[in-house]
Amino acid sequence: MRTETATAVGALVLLAACQDPGDAADTEADTTEDWMDLTADHWRGYQKDNLPSAWTVMKDGTLYFTGNGERGDIVTRDQYENFELELEWRISPGGNSGIMFRVSEAHDTPWRTGPEFQVLDDDRHPDAQEGRDRLAGANYDMHAPSARVIRSVGEWNAVRIVVNGAHVEHWMNGEKIVSYELWSDDWKKRIAGSKWIDMPDYGMEKSGHICLQDHGDEVWYRNIRIRRLQGAGAEN
Repeated sequence: MRTETATAVGALVLLAACQDPGDAADTEADTTEDWMDLTADHWRGYQKDNLPSAWTVMKDGTLYFTGNGERGDIVTRDQYENFELELEWRISPGGNSGIMFRVSEAHDTPWRTGPEFQVLDDDRHPDAQEGRDRLAGANYDMHAPSARVIRSVGEWNAVRIVVNGAHVEHWMNGEKIVSYELWSDDWKKRIAGSKWIDMPDYGMEKSGHICLQDHGDEVWYRNIRIRRLQGAGAEN
């Protein structure tokens, strides 16, 4: 009996060793929807029906904020609860912008509800002198990036943002640089010491729009894609 059991166990080990290493990734992917490209048609102005004219769609699909014409932040037409977002950004010299999530349109500005992945020229913009939680990749005014991985102005930076229940991760250029839990004791403590102290709806939405910020400076976003997650625990 022991010999038969040992033989069976050995066969299972051999089978596992022969499996394609991509099988595990396929299993994980089954917990999510497929990736969807967020092209220009998926965006509109905040509290508007159209894309403001200051946002130009380049031939390759890049969203380019020129600063000329009708201005304003832009948001996705759809709302997202748990998701993984990937994109690339490039900022102008001295420029500032941001990527917000779970944004509500109940207020006059998106930053009253949506936490922000900071987009910044760290070397020239004065925000960078006000604290590490204002640097590129930070959770703006809340969590500083653990490492400085930003590329030179004019170069593209790759971003991955994971939002799964209360858990949030900021990745830039292949490194995880911010991780935090919404609504935790630590979150509440940081809110109390931040500019959001008098904004009770900040970071409280369970679902909302993705937002790209008009901060007045030229900025480019490209290769934007998103996939929904099934909920807390779906993303490792």
